[in-house]
Amino acid sequence: MDFLSDLNPQQQQAVMAGLGPVLVLAGPGSGKTRVLTQRIAYLISSMGVRPYQILAVTFTNKAAREMEARVVNLLGEQAQGLSLGTFHSICARILRREAENLPFKSNFVIFDTDDQITLVKHALLDLDIDEKKYRPAGVHASISRAKNELIFPDTFPVQTYRDEVVKRVFQRYQELLLANNALDFDDLLIWMAKLLEDNLAVRDKYARRYEHVLVDEFQDTNMVQYLLIKHLSSFHHNIFVVGDPDQSIYRWRGADYRNVLRFEKDYPETQTILLEENYRSTQHILDTAMAIIDRNPYRTKKQLFTGRGSGQKVVLHEAYDERVESGFVVDTIASLVARKQARPGDFAIMYRTNAQSRVLEEAFLHANLPYKLVGAQRFYGRREIKDVVAFLRLVNNPVDEISLARVINVPPRGIGEKTMTSLRLLAQKLGMSPGEAVLASGSGSQPEIREAFAGRAANALANFGQLLEFWRSMAEAAPPLALMDRILEDVDYRPYIDDGTEEGAERWENIMELRRLAAEYQDQGLEVFLERIALVSDQDTVDASANVPTLLTLHAAKGLEFPVVFIAGLDDGTLPHARSFDDPEEMMEERRLLYVGITRAKDHLYLIVPQNRSAYGFAEPTDPSRFLEDIPIELFAESPGRSGSRAGFKTKSTYRPDRWEAPAPA
Repeated sequence: MDFLSDLNPQQQQAVMAGLGPVLVLAGPGSGKTRVLTQRIAYLISSMGVRPYQILAVTFTNKAAREMEARVVNLLGEQAQGLSLGTFHSICARILRREAENLPFKSNFVIFDTDDQITLVKHALLDLDIDEKKYRPAGVHASISRAKNELIFPDTFPVQTYRDEVVKRVFQRYQELLLANNALDFDDLLIWMAKLLEDNLAVRDKYARRYEHVLVDEFQDTNMVQYLLIKHLSSFHHNIFVVGDPDQSIYRWRGADYRNVLRFEKDYPETQTILLEENYRSTQHILDTAMAIIDRNPYRTKKQLFTGRGSGQKVVLHEAYDERVESGFVVDTIASLVARKQARPGDFAIMYRTNAQSRVLEEAFLHANLPYKLVGAQRFYGRREIKDVVAFLRLVNNPVDEISLARVINVPPRGIGEKTMTSLRLLAQKLGMSPGEAVLASGSGSQPEIREAFAGRAANALANFGQLLEFWRSMAEAAPPLALMDRILEDVDYRPYIDDGTEEGAERWENIMELRRLAAEYQDQGLEVFLERIALVSDQDTVDASANVPTLLTLHAAKGLEFPVVFIAGLDDGTLPHARSFDDPEEMMEERRLLYVGITRAKDHLYLIVPQNRSAYGFAEPTDPSRFLEDIPIELFAESPGRSGSRAGFKTKSTYRPDRWEAPAPA
């Protein structure tokens, strides 16, 4: 086909690989998305595979949308029927379809992280466990780790008293999820894995249907996802996975780079293909990255090369402390922009931990230069958005106690925590959910509910129950946008959040943005709209249109690229992080993290070492990152830079977002 002519030999080999298991180890910037999409196109157009026989799995909604757009661009209507999405969205789709084989209904809701923490708090309360001793976030993290390893409450290992407490909370947490007809993100995967493991008929149904299974970012899969892939490809064995173990940086989320080793062991007939030609970086940058990563064991070595030439050597800069380090970054950017050697949006400043951003932000603010920070509050995490989504979720699923608790007194209507606690206890006694009790209060079908509360609370519960019943009847025919508008009007929400201040106006604009999104789901219904929101990526998206420097952690940098990259804080204890010193696996991940950061750079790379760090008002000397010792000295610019203590940054009285449009002369 014509599109194959645009591929290099390694890419062509991958796209045109025969049947059976294929492992594509794709170096950074090697065109793995192109290989995946053109593999799909090749299967359909050249091998006669029907689109509905193909399952393609990615990790983010953005990647899924990009892949789908590329396939449609190649094949047009031929691509209709393709199953393409994230692990979670694919699992949610199948679980709804197969709900009769599971202990929940097909209209289950998906609880986000905040909802999950709230439910853990309820479990602790029900078990009379002090949440000050057992912090909900920590207990939730233990539960999530267990689920990622396909461990249920009955098989949760107990070695300490804390383990015993977590096991009990885990059990109650799962009971509460089912009582709310809800799943958390981990549940989407483990219930799917359990379904395929226990129900041979269902497993056979989907394994036969999907003749070809393709997986993106394979290095980021956890054990549950690996089992899902094995089950879904168990009949035809045509499994095509693309990944780079050297870019596996999400161990803390359960990702296991060793799945690549498992794949080769489980499928000894695997055809392994290396994508080594890099289209992003210069050779000096690639050689620097390889010098870092080649020290990691248990990996297939790749020899990255590029047609872009050697490029500029890497700048290694020593700064007196993190404050001077930040000043060097800002001064360098301002100088390059002033000389028109780069645009403000060409720059990225990366660092190991979020805490490091503070000094960098201050440097930009003091220099009166705008920037964007990846890691600020996400759109769907904003209070007003969570409120409206909770109203909609409650309408869709009235037994959703988390959503009920969030909005039953929003705006305030006289239903406080005491009333809510009494409502939960009464509902439990009557064998119903609190949401069902509210509906019963509104309809008057359970007089004892109204009698259990004093005047104001009783009226407030009844009024809210009547509203909820009305919204539910409206939802049967009305599109999501009309329902949302009616809820906002009925509860008089705008005056509640838009108080006439700039912040209030911004909150209302967020609601307007949610309305714009809802308008896209006019023909798909409330349930699909809510699922789209629940499954949206947690990863912040960088606004490509904002022509300003980007501040972000190395973790957040995955998948991005910038002409100029600064990596700040290259001292031992920061990168590598101190907690990795006694853990070889953690130290390997720290190397991979730096490798990912380096390979984000297209043209210029700055590595910055603070000689001191502020500690309780004093300058505490640091050691350069041990990783720097692995980089051959010939890759560095001849005279590594050094900046000493300075009096301070220039300050301005106001912060102008148009500052980059007319930078000060160097």
